[in-house]
Amino acid sequence: MGKTSQMLKILHLSDIHLGSGFNHGRINPETGLNSRLEDFLSSLERCIDRAIAEPVDLVLFGGDAFPDATPAPYVQKAFAAQFRRLADVQIPTILLVGNHDQHSQGNGGDSLSIYRTLAVPGFIVGDRIVTHRIETTNGPVQVLTLPWLTRSTLLTRSKTEGLSMAEVNELLTQTLTPVLEAEIRQLDPEVPAILLAHLMADRANLGAERFLAVGKGFTLPVSLLIRPELDYVALGHVHKHQNLNPDNNPPVVYPGSIERVDFSEEKEAKGYVFLNLAKGQADWEFCPLPTRSFCTIKVDVSEADDPQAKLLKAIAKPKLQDAVVRVLYKLRSDQIDVIENAALHTALKAAHSYTIHPELVSQLARPRVPELGVAHGLDPLEVLQTYLNNHDELKELATDMADAAERLLAGETIDFGLKTSESSAQGETGDRKQLSLL
Repeated sequence: MGKTSQMLKILHLSDIHLGSGFNHGRINPETGLNSRLEDFLSSLERCIDRAIAEPVDLVLFGGDAFPDATPAPYVQKAFAAQFRRLADVQIPTILLVGNHDQHSQGNGGDSLSIYRTLAVPGFIVGDRIVTHRIETTNGPVQVLTLPWLTRSTLLTRSKTEGLSMAEVNELLTQTLTPVLEAEIRQLDPEVPAILLAHLMADRANLGAERFLAVGKGFTLPVSLLIRPELDYVALGHVHKHQNLNPDNNPPVVYPGSIERVDFSEEKEAKGYVFLNLAKGQADWEFCPLPTRSFCTIKVDVSEADDPQAKLLKAIAKPKLQDAVVRVLYKLRSDQIDVIENAALHTALKAAHSYTIHPELVSQLARPRVPELGVAHGLDPLEVLQTYLNNHDELKELATDMADAAERLLAGETIDFGLKTSESSAQGETGDRKQLSLL
């Protein structure tokens, strides 16, 4: 088989999470849809528009179509309507199964299996470790798919019983290595080769999105992915765009998510990757998307003579127009009655949506702080931080306690040196559950 005669155009996107972040939006009276769903759809539509306009030879989706494996029918329909556009113009597409796409940690099917069941022309669902050879208009390409793996995917319970998480991680890596090696050895050396994987790599900069992006699973060494037989490694799972192999031999790229899921991704650029590929050559670029901005306003008014004025001045500084905003302010318990809630609401009316989170700094017994704004309350980590800030006797443990809480919310199991049964985080994965401020 001869080499590809010309460069292949490929669009690589990941972590759509369609249906996430509804608490940061509002109902559009004209459509009846949550405005954040419309934001996510707009970003997805821009990706598909680019793929069709080129047109590209292949679209790679790196996994996590929805926040969980059972999206509402109207969300599924919206997702399908966009990807249907690729099928209509005969652009081959691979939909990789991510951790949020799987039922029961991979044992009960996945939310993308319908595309395989219906045999959508040109669509491949990547739910197994296998190499797909795709004949495009401009030549062939090989794509090795590596979906999200859990311990049950590769190991039996008897093999992992009594092992620590680190030991299980090492055993999983040892088990996966020969499986990947077998696939890589079968690659046609004359045809461009891509590894499409949904995983956590050990060099990845988690950014702030670890609360959602990092699910229960294990970490793979980047060295396992950097192979001369591969021309490009297309990753999904981490929401922060990055290239884990700056030498680009091959590029190991997370395109990141296409929209901000929550405030943890406030400062991250969102977009997709456009790739020109030939055997031995991968020219890629990150293409930012015009996503809705998130804005956090932090202010301490506990020492202010006029806390209301200082708070309003802080709110007046950022550009709030059509942004998702949260105001985090500290005050003393005796200042509660000084804050005029109506004035805060008026100052924030230009925002798309907003929440206001007061935090008491007094160590004395505290009355209930008024609940303010839209989508009241603090998330669990903010509640914990408030508690720690008001208990000096926990100062030495504060960092470790906050870190443990983050890992627990991410679904990790923490070994405290005791033999306990393993548990997993349950509930909505698109948005962390919030607690009312007491």
